[in-house]
This record gives sequence, structure tokens and C-alpha cells, in this order.
Amino acid sequence: MIGRLLVANRGEIARRVFRTCRDLGIETVAVFSDADADAPHAAEADHAVRLPGARPAETYLSAETIIDAARRTGADALHPGYGFLSENAAFALAVLEAGLTWVGPSPEAIAAMGSKIEAKALMAGAGVPVLPGLTAKPDRSADDLARDLRELGAVFAEACGSVTQGPVPLLVKASAGGGGRGMRIVRAGDDLAGAVESARREASAAFGDGTVFVEPLLENARHIEVQILADRHGTVWTLGERECSIQRRHQKLLEETPSPGASPALRARLCDAAARAARAVGYVGAGTVEFLVRDGTVAFLEMNTRLQVEHPVTECVYGVDLVELQLRIAEGERLPESPPRPRGHAVEVRLCAEDPARDWLPQSGVLHRLAVPGVGRRLSPVPHGPYGLRLDSGVEDGSEVGVHYDPMLAKLISYGADRADAVRRLATALSNAAIHGLVTNRDLLVRVLRHEAFLAGATHTGFLDEHDLTGRVHGGREPLPPGTSAVALSALAAALAGAAANRAAAAVQAGLPSGWRNVVSQPQRVAFAEAEVAYRITRDGLLAEGFPGTVLVSATPGLVVLETAGVRHRFAVARYDGVTHVDSPLGPVRLTPLPRLREPVEQVVPGSLLAPMPGTVLRVDVEPGGPVVAGQVVVVLEAMKMEHPVTAPAAGTVSALNVTAGLRVEAGAVLAVIKEQG
Repeated sequence: MIGRLLVANRGEIARRVFRTCRDLGIETVAVFSDADADAPHAAEADHAVRLPGARPAETYLSAETIIDAARRTGADALHPGYGFLSENAAFALAVLEAGLTWVGPSPEAIAAMGSKIEAKALMAGAGVPVLPGLTAKPDRSADDLARDLRELGAVFAEACGSVTQGPVPLLVKASAGGGGRGMRIVRAGDDLAGAVESARREASAAFGDGTVFVEPLLENARHIEVQILADRHGTVWTLGERECSIQRRHQKLLEETPSPGASPALRARLCDAAARAARAVGYVGAGTVEFLVRDGTVAFLEMNTRLQVEHPVTECVYGVDLVELQLRIAEGERLPESPPRPRGHAVEVRLCAEDPARDWLPQSGVLHRLAVPGVGRRLSPVPHGPYGLRLDSGVEDGSEVGVHYDPMLAKLISYGADRADAVRRLATALSNAAIHGLVTNRDLLVRVLRHEAFLAGATHTGFLDEHDLTGRVHGGREPLPPGTSAVALSALAAALAGAAANRAAAAVQAGLPSGWRNVVSQPQRVAFAEAEVAYRITRDGLLAEGFPGTVLVSATPGLVVLETAGVRHRFAVARYDGVTHVDSPLGPVRLTPLPRLREPVEQVVPGSLLAPMPGTVLRVDVEPGGPVVAGQVVVVLEAMKMEHPVTAPAAGTVSALNVTAGLRVEAGAVLAVIKEQG
């Protein structure tokens, strides 16, 4: 029996495992880096051990340090979570050799599936359908690789099916790891060498293994995976399929079960292939077998020898606690002969700190507030009524989100009687959530959930490229008079709330209405980067420029009620240093207050290339005084385990170069200056 469990991970998945351990009476041990010293997962465990440093390589990827933490705390078992060392066979073996119970498959099974190259060969031998591929070994030149690919062109084209026209697009992919890291799409032969090299670097940094391979890119396919669970006594469960087709840059944004595109026959075919895969490696524990599906073609993608990020949707529909089952299997228990039957539909979205206005760059800073209305469960698979919402989060109000790790803040899961029920509940809850302090991908997620193609189940991996998902969350659904926008009305509410706060803090005449003037003068003016508001409070009430007929019903520092065209709207207003958030049924609005008198700012030299976010300089590709062409990579930053190239905006000369590889930089730092030609 497991008595004390160490979770070799951080954030949401560590908290998720701790939750089940508490229910089972198992003591818990957390590990935390210096960057995570105040993280919720470190505070929630019964015991916590510091991993000195901040970078993954010296903390959560340090097997020796983690096993030493288990020894020092008297842990008798270790759960790897997902990511980091969860699919590292050598780590699993070291855990077992240290006398600990490893909550996961055998090191042999992990090794067999850990290399996607070897895994594809093994799966083909087990009768699982696979795509052809070519290993890009480090000692092979770009010319050799291009020649081999030309020879395989006909085979690749056949694998993609008759819908492929012209040259077959290629996918360069890391052999180890996942999560979209170490992946590059190649559409032109000249881009192959650079894509392979970039993928190798990113894979090496994320997984410690720079091996990559090349296979045909099956575009606009459905990405469907099967949840498997197997015990040590030969029982293998397949718990249905999850569709994960909504992706950006190869990273999943939304998952659901069952798949809207899986017929009973396809579901049976996928589950049979997944069971074959599990038995081929003697699998034990929870895992996932992933496939691409298009026009009748089914192709094995990879096998994840761990619990997946998206496991909650399966827990909802099948009524199981997958973490509990992992622990019981690790203790040697048998699974029942047959899995439970599915019921209902579940959808999950990944809420990430990313800025859509800056090409989805990960964001760092303080998360002031994360509140989702209607959430009945947190990190728990235990049903809260027949259907409802669940929030799995690695952060709490006030958490600091740094640059060292993944930008995912939380997962919001909706469980409903059917797909329409689950999707509607999720879209409404997400759009009404209070998310303060960090820019996120929330609007994109809501637009996907409300898009007619998604609602029709017409999903595939190219969904975001195919459909225009720009615009505000509530779009044309706002019940406002012509010429009035939710942003402008929210700015007015923020201004009135600010005035109410000033009056509440006033030492004298605090009882006067906000913005009151005995003698009519200029209106009160409040400027935000997104809108400017001019208003005055008169004996007859509110007079606001651009808002004819708008009535102020009430105003407090945190809540303003306005009436437009006979309809009342409630605006919750929260002010923080440098940002104001306004939440209402019209949609969330983030406002940046502008000072009345602006301070002089330092002028940036024309042609300056600024760091888009805090990070570490991974590579410098130019020399001082050297020429550059438009779009050429000048500097590559590493942040949140991803590479972020900074390119020259125009052809010219490098007139200044302020960084070197390994240097830490803050957002806005001048990395280099390009003097344009002419």
C-alpha cells in the first residue's frame, strides 16, 4: 500500500494528484523550484522540498534531485504527472531502483514508446496503421535528407490520400516528448534544413533529446486519441475516444469526448488499435494512443505513456477517477473485467496566458483574479450533481506567473447531457469569467465554442487557419443601441466607479455625488488606451458624451449599473496597478488607464528590436555591422520552454547588438538596432 506519495511535477497536475491522495488518505510530498516557492501546489502538500534553481533542467528535470527529495521525506511512491520526466524511462528505472513504487508503466514500455521512431515500427508490427517516415539523424546532411525524401515522395503522397495536390507538405517532429514542441511544418524544400535544426534545438531543450524525424503532413485531419488503462493482470480498458483537433501551433486548445466525427464503426476501429498498442508493449497504468483520421485513413500518431492534460473529460463521461485508478494499479489491484459505460458529453478548454495582439506570445506577471461562475468542482472528478462545471488550475488569485514554465493557467471542463448542452454551458461560463491581470486566450476559446462550424462538429487540425475567429466574444449579440459599444460603455462604467472610489476616500464632503459641480464647467474626462470618456453629473442625472439616453442607476467603487434604451446592465469593476477590468454580460473588457499628465518617456532609436517578453537569449544569428534582409532571424529568445525568434523588420545593417547567448532580458529590452538601407 502507498503511504506517502511524491509528485515529481508542479502546478495543476500536482494539485490534481494531491486531491485524490487526500481522498484516499495518502500523505503527499511536493517539490518546488525557486520560481515556485509561493506556488499553490507547494503549499497544499503535507511536505514540500525545494529544488534549487528555476530552469527546468536544474529542477523538475533533475532526476537525482527529485529522488533525493523522496528519500529525505520518506516517500514510498512517486507520481510523475505529465511533461518533464513523466515519459523518461531512465527516470522510471531510477525510481524503482531507489525502492519506490513508480505510478506509471514499466521503464521498458516507456522506452518502447518514448522514441516515436521506434514506436511507429513497433506499432506497425502489431497491426496498428502508421504513416511512413524518415529519421533525420544528427550526422546526416541536409542534402542527404532531401535526397531521401525525394525518393520517398510517391510513398508519402500515397499515405496522404488522393486529396493531396502538388508537393506533399512535411512535418518535422521530435522523437521524444510532445506538446507541440520540436515540431515544424515544411512546405518548400529549401526550408527543410532550417526546420530540422530548429526542431532539434527545441526538442533538446524541452526533452533532453534532439532526435527528430520527418513524415508526410496529413493536413486538416481529425486528431483523435483513445484513453487506455491496464493492470498487471492482463486486463486492458479502452475508455472511448477524445477529439483534440482544435490546435494552434500543434498545441491542443480544446478537447472533448466523444468525438463528433467518430461513428460507432470508427470508434471500434480506434479502440481496437489502441488495445493492440497497449498489449504490444505490455502496458500497465494510464496512457493514451493518438491517431490522425481523415477520409477513412487512420494513422497512428504516438502513444503517451502517462496521464494526459485532457483526462478530465474522460473522467466526467465515464464516471471514474483516473488518478485513483493509477494508484490502485500501482498497488497491484485488478481492474474489473469491463470498463463503465459512457454517459453524456464533456468538453475542456485550456486557458493560457497569451497575448493575441502580440502573435500569442506567452505572458508573465500577476494573476490578480480567476473566478468562473457556476464551478461546482475544483480538481475533483467526483460528480457535483448530474452535470456541471469543473476547474483544474495550478494558480490562485495573486499567483505570479513566471517565464520558466508552460503558460497554461487552468482547464475549464463542462459536462452535459449532450454536446450542445456541454458546449453552451462552457461558452457562457468562460465568457462570464473574471480573469484579471494577465492577457489570455479566453476570447479565442469562446469564439471557437460559438462558431457554427464547431457547433456542427466540422473540426480538424486546420480549423483555426480555415475560419476567421477575430472580433469580440459577444460580437453582434450585444443588446445595445446603434453607435454604442461594449468597450465604450465599460469605459464609462470604469470612469464612474473610479469617481465613486474617489468620493468614498474623500476626507470632506464625501456625501456629494461623484463628479458633482455647482457651476457647469468642463465635463470630467477619463482616458483609457481603448476609449476616452467625457461626462458630468447634473441635477438631472448623468450626461455622457456619446451616450445619449444612458441613465446612471447606481455607482459604487466595484459595481456600476447603467441603463441604455430601457435595458439595465451591471458592470463589475476591478482596478489594479496599470489596468482596469470590467466584467459584464456584454463581455469582459480590459482597460489601460492613461495619466492626465504624461511623463516624458525615453525615446527608442528607430530600428530597435525589442524583447517581446522576459526570457533568455538562446542564440544570436548576426554580427555587429553585418547585413540583414527583411524577415531574417536576428535573435532567438527562450521562454516558457519555447523558442521565440526576433526578426529584422526590413533589409539593412546591424548598427548595434546588445545581447549575447545566455543573457537574461526583460520585456522591452533593446536587443539590437537595424539601420535600414537607403
